[in-house]
Amino acid sequence: MSLLLAVDVGNTNVVLGVFDLERGPESPLLCSWRLATSKERTVDEYGLSTLALLRHRGLEATDVKQVVISSVVPPLHPVLDAWAKVYFETAPFWIEPGIRTGLKIAIDNPLELGADRLVNAVAGLERFGSPLVVVDFGTATTFDVVNTKKEYLGGLIVPGLKISAEALFQRASRLPRVEIAEPERLVGRNTVQAMQAGLFYGYVGQVDGILDRLLVEHPGAAIVATGGLARVLAPHTRHIRKVEPDLTLEGLRSLWIRNHAEARKRA
Repeated sequence: MSLLLAVDVGNTNVVLGVFDLERGPESPLLCSWRLATSKERTVDEYGLSTLALLRHRGLEATDVKQVVISSVVPPLHPVLDAWAKVYFETAPFWIEPGIRTGLKIAIDNPLELGADRLVNAVAGLERFGSPLVVVDFGTATTFDVVNTKKEYLGGLIVPGLKISAEALFQRASRLPRVEIAEPERLVGRNTVQAMQAGLFYGYVGQVDGILDRLLVEHPGAAIVATGGLARVLAPHTRHIRKVEPDLTLEGLRSLWIRNHAEARKRA
């Protein structure tokens, strides 16, 4: 086998996905997992966790021939670079400025662009065309915009729903910490229900309000959602009809293939 191990390192989770390169550029995602992001975890701890997950699906480290990584957690870069080299005997391909994306990055400073946002834009463009808005419900919720000219214009960043809930708990002494979940009713009959309804529907309203404005500037844009809370929140919004939980992993596959093919052409 010739597997590509795609790794998306976020502030909350490290998401890993496996693609079979022998099945071509449209190879489906074979399997995926989530690990808690920890800056204290060592190369061997990440390595042993990954090996156990692979073996649970009948795969071995020797099946992994390539590794591609996007990360928004710089302290983990040397750890994961060593992890790929030690456990899979390959130098990882990092998503960073200068790689071939097929997008024109039309923002003030392309060096500031988070790797995950770039990957989402590339994957969304390949799947749904342009104009495009990708909404990623992660630790922060990001809105990324691609226009009809396939230019990445930038976007918006707002605190994620879990951050909002935690801030409410920390700053209001009489309010408890509550679970993020779809509330049973709009009008809460106790404090917990009231908090859950306010957080949930307040967040849905915020998402719809931003998308209302974006669609005025980019009429007809495809709206696609990804990220951990996408399946929970998207059905309650007015504009999101496409939910792609694996969009970032698919973008990592596409970017690895694009840059690998270009490198072969130049060789």
